[in-house]
Amino acid sequence: MSSVPFRRQIREALANQPLQAALDANAHRRVSGRAAAFASLPDLTARRRRAHAVRAETMRRLPELLKAFTEKAGENGFEVHRAADAGEARRLVLLIAEKARRRFGLDSARPLLFAKSKSMVSEEIELNAALEREGHRVVETDLGEYIVQLRGEKPAHIITPAVHLQRHQVGELFRDKLGISYTEDIPALTAAARRVLRQVFFSADVGISGVNFGVAETGGLCIVTNEGNGRMVASVPRVHVALMGMERLVPTLEDLSLMLSLLPRSATGQKLTVYTQLIHAPRPAGEEDGATERHIIIVDNGRSRLWASSLQEALYCIRCGACLNACPVFREIGGHAYVGAHGAQAPYPGPIGSVVTPGLEGLAEFGHLAQASSLCGACKDACPVDIDLPKLLIRIRSGAPATEPGGEGIGLGIFTRWALRAYTEIAASSGRFAWAQRAAAGASRALWPGSNWIALPGFTGWGLRKDMPRPAARSFRERWKDGMKAAKAAEGSARQAPPAEAGKREIPDGASRGPEDRVALAERFATELEALGAQVHHVPREDLSGRLLEALRSRSIDRVLRWEEIEGVDTSQFMQAGIRTAAGADADAGAGITGCLCAIADTGTLLVASGPGRSPSASLFPEVHIAVVHLPQIVASLEEAMKMPPVREAAVSVLITGPSRTADIEMTLTIGVHGPKELLVYIVE
Repeated sequence: MSSVPFRRQIREALANQPLQAALDANAHRRVSGRAAAFASLPDLTARRRRAHAVRAETMRRLPELLKAFTEKAGENGFEVHRAADAGEARRLVLLIAEKARRRFGLDSARPLLFAKSKSMVSEEIELNAALEREGHRVVETDLGEYIVQLRGEKPAHIITPAVHLQRHQVGELFRDKLGISYTEDIPALTAAARRVLRQVFFSADVGISGVNFGVAETGGLCIVTNEGNGRMVASVPRVHVALMGMERLVPTLEDLSLMLSLLPRSATGQKLTVYTQLIHAPRPAGEEDGATERHIIIVDNGRSRLWASSLQEALYCIRCGACLNACPVFREIGGHAYVGAHGAQAPYPGPIGSVVTPGLEGLAEFGHLAQASSLCGACKDACPVDIDLPKLLIRIRSGAPATEPGGEGIGLGIFTRWALRAYTEIAASSGRFAWAQRAAAGASRALWPGSNWIALPGFTGWGLRKDMPRPAARSFRERWKDGMKAAKAAEGSARQAPPAEAGKREIPDGASRGPEDRVALAERFATELEALGAQVHHVPREDLSGRLLEALRSRSIDRVLRWEEIEGVDTSQFMQAGIRTAAGADADAGAGITGCLCAIADTGTLLVASGPGRSPSASLFPEVHIAVVHLPQIVASLEEAMKMPPVREAAVSVLITGPSRTADIEMTLTIGVHGPKELLVYIVE
């Protein structure tokens, strides 16, 4: 195994000052945002334990849950396919597309257009290149993915694909590729991408997405996105193909609620992602929009081998990217530095990628990635499902849990093996260990005076990949004893601060809520949603239609996409004012007006369920989304909302938490990408 390309990439990354600045900004924003988001979960430790237990139980029952999910999804109207490897997954996508061409009478000579939302599985199986080899056009629609696609690069981060770029580079790219005037204004760059990609959404023959979670209990898919592109590719093209790693299951909707309380907080520092889709079926008869044909491709591609090995815990990962942001190595070298023995970029970088990639792609090619870790444990501390990544990295280093023939011992030279055996003998006795520490400190001062580092011979491997620091003059044990004395002297002085939301009044369940409780819920809902950039208005029922008309007139909107029936809304007033309304999928409408199934106070979220006369597109296509919420519809938590029967029954349900947004360019928050720029909510009292 050769790690020369990896070392070369590391040196280049460390010398790249713009990259260093971009990585520093990403780490600061992500880590601080994650900490702020988790401050609202006083039971975080308990949730992490529960999430770990759910993922462990899922892996234990994986064959059973896959069978249940497949059967239920089939009953719902999905066409479910199994792909043993990357080649089979690519062939299935092409086969589905060609069948759709014939079914819908598309020109056989015309290349097909595929609109893709972010999918790490598609990167893993190299889907784009395969489709392009067949003459088709593939367009990434996540802003960060679109940028790196235009540059001919792979994503540099699981969550933020263009984390390595600065705004001037994106400005030059869009000038050269999209023909716009050069600008470094991030909202202008985002708007340019919106204009181009909107045409892609409405022209695409096939939409391709990843899957965040599959729910075995309901046979449904959960897809999360902030920009709205995930909703677009899953609903605008007639054919939707969802790529799902076989491990991405949760047993129940209750388990999904738990994961959704952790995933966005870890990934982007949000209580909930802007759009969380729950897709249970293709478009039913009588509904206005949505894909008429839905396929799920369940991808193995080495996961069965990983599941049967001592690296199984790596499959607990929910792809939040938190371990990348916490890792001191990733924060210095970035995702593009993680390359194989022959220079191929690893599909998954960072601490989790240093386990998953060798497990899926082979130790011989990627086993050396596990050496790029200080084993400091920051990745384990950041993981929302408490994966013991240091333990898995050590197993990869040792080669003991060989996940492929000939994998044993990869990464360990003769000297390293001898040194580890000697260390084991010394560390087994506290007396021997203390003596060895004093001896090593004395020898290092004598042999390398004036230096903080030990220059070991090249054959040891140290110095090529790592630095060997000189042992401290005083051992940790000695300093620890001094520290314990000081701590005892100050014991009792520190008091734990109350949780961030300790002052929040508990709200009883829906069956026992009184008027005061509902008002408290409405206040909490409004506070959370306004913090995300939405506008919330409280109106008496008799004033509702007039207030909506006033909002439309103030924005010079003369065409709206609306639900057929919204309690309390008299659309005759709109017609009298010359405002045209439509109930179908109207891409040119200036505003969309919807009701909701419920509103969630804890996160400032609207839950919108599809149905006859309730087009989900009304909350997605226009630049302004106006939602009507009646006071009794407000519930306390996501868990309470997910228990509502329509969530299971609707073909598509969407959790909407604020206007669409992105931070893919220099981590700068920009409102309004593929979804609405404005969200106006009217709470009817």
